Amino acid sequence: MKPFIQLKGNYKSLIAYQKAECIYDITYYFAHKYFSKGDRTIDQMVQAARSGKQNIVEGSSAATTSSETEIKLYNVARASLQELLIDYEDYLRVNNCQQWDVNSDKAKRAREACTKHNDSTYYRNAIQKRSAETIANIAITLIHQEDVFLRKMIEKRKNDFLKEGGIREQMTAARLEYKKNNPKK
Repeated sequence: MKPFIQLKGNYKSLIAYQKAECIYDITYYFAHKYFSKGDRTIDQMVQAARSGKQNIVEGSSAATTSSETEIKLYNVARASLQELLIDYEDYLRVNNCQQWDVNSDKAKRAREACTKHNDSTYYRNAIQKRSAETIANIAITLIHQEDVFLRKMIEKRKNDFLKEGGIREQMTAARLEYKKNNPKK
């Protein structure tokens, strides 16, 4: 008999969490370096990045007993990171910086590097030597990659729910199977 409560919550092994941590670390650095002290944008960007990361943690932890909560929290993570994406795009636009065209050599190199690296230490070191424009474009690249991972995670959980049901259905099935295999004597 398959157990109806399968422990989940190993969020640190999720690529989506690892990328979200990278996005948070880049954003923390970027916001504090390129915005004036007291600018509300600092808190807005850092909180959006934090929300993206923290909602993956909470969604993964809730997954043990609630597919609905897990899916909702992953979607909140997506929404927070979309808000952050707009902040980076706004920064580039109002500061007359270039947002890299998706087919440009710079964007292609950024995608390759961001695909290879999910360790926030890599980015914390790399951004020290980069311009605001480059850092913002790297963050944008990571946010787009993160969005793909989160959409896939949400889709997988939806499909798992359709196949396996929720915790109540699994508990009822387990109880009925137990009763069938252990009739009263």
